[in-house]
Amino acid sequence: MSMQPSVGTIPHFTIYDRLRKAREVSGLDQTELAERIGVSRTSVSSYEAGRIARPRKIVLNAWGLATGVPVQWLETGEEPTPGPGDDGAPAGGAGAGGGLPRLDSNQQPSD
Repeated sequence: MSMQPSVGTIPHFTIYDRLRKAREVSGLDQTELAERIGVSRTSVSSYEAGRIARPRKIVLNAWGLATGVPVQWLETGEEPTPGPGDDGAPAGGAGAGGGLPRLDSNQQPSD
């Protein structure tokens, strides 16, 4: 008996598989997700079954937001890697350095 670990098959997940997995892991059924992202339950089913050629970016963004899954993973299957100095702020925003200044949320009027 060999002690070598056997190499199995690595499954390939399509974007449609990832959409379904994201929904399932978030604990939403198709109807709940549809209500959250503003589409019909039939549309959610069609996305997950691959009957829609390519999900629109706005749908992917809403799907990611509703399920808590990064849009990059939904699109590519790759986990996003934060860059140096990435504080989670959108690119070009306050955390990107040289962007808009960060303002106090409770500003007082000046005299």
